[in-house]
Amino acid sequence: MSGYDFPRNETKKPGYTLVYEDDFDSGDLDHSKWLPYYLPQWSSRAKTKANYRFEDSQLILQITEDQEPWSPEFNGGIKVSNLQTGVYSGPLGSEYGQHRFSSSCRVREEQAEERLFTPHYGYLELRAKGLHTPHNLCALWMIGFEDHPERSAEICPFELKGWNNGNAERSTIGFGLHPFGDPAIEEEFFEREFPIDASRFHIYAVDWTADGVRFYIDNELIHHSKQSPDYPMQLMLNIYEIPRPESGDMPAPVYPSEFRVDYIRFYQRD
Repeated sequence: MSGYDFPRNETKKPGYTLVYEDDFDSGDLDHSKWLPYYLPQWSSRAKTKANYRFEDSQLILQITEDQEPWSPEFNGGIKVSNLQTGVYSGPLGSEYGQHRFSSSCRVREEQAEERLFTPHYGYLELRAKGLHTPHNLCALWMIGFEDHPERSAEICPFELKGWNNGNAERSTIGFGLHPFGDPAIEEEFFEREFPIDASRFHIYAVDWTADGVRFYIDNELIHHSKQSPDYPMQLMLNIYEIPRPESGDMPAPVYPSEFRVDYIRFYQRD
């Protein structure tokens, strides 16, 4: 690992077939691949619409100064811009829906089921540069499609909390598994320091098989989990602004806050 921008990988991987890719070269969001909303069932599509732009063949997810919190009722002052590859909810007023992060959540806008890309096993790879600003978090997850409540675990290849970072020599990266409502998965999430500057480009990946999940940074194995969610999962790519207690040494948020993504790819074994 190094502090330098890690170069793009070749798209070919021996033993794998590329089945999903977005390199953002077109300068437009591909709506056949992405829904530009964040868990809209707990709020609405209008209130959860992502802010983003494109530059240099990169997707830039943004938090802007005029952006409103996505769900004040259930998630307070948190702002988010997110792309996801599926959506599912129960009926209006019900408790059923993807990624029910609070027991208070109720469906506020019923969603028609959409499965743009919901793979079951494969190799997921992201090339991105995060940000070390103290109010922001950026991440890539896979979550269970959750058409059944127990199919709800999360595989997290990459999560960067800006308030844990700020050093050009080392960065704390979150990765691992959360069970949420899946009784077959145990909590196995880590926040570890690596000798990289995560505000520069690096490659984050997971190899998800029936036997477990392997986690990589810049093509180096960092963890092997023996657990494996056994159902379709969708992708979620996001940046948050999370209110933090003000103090004399806490700077105000910087706008726009930007999470840059060069490409995202998903492979399946031949």
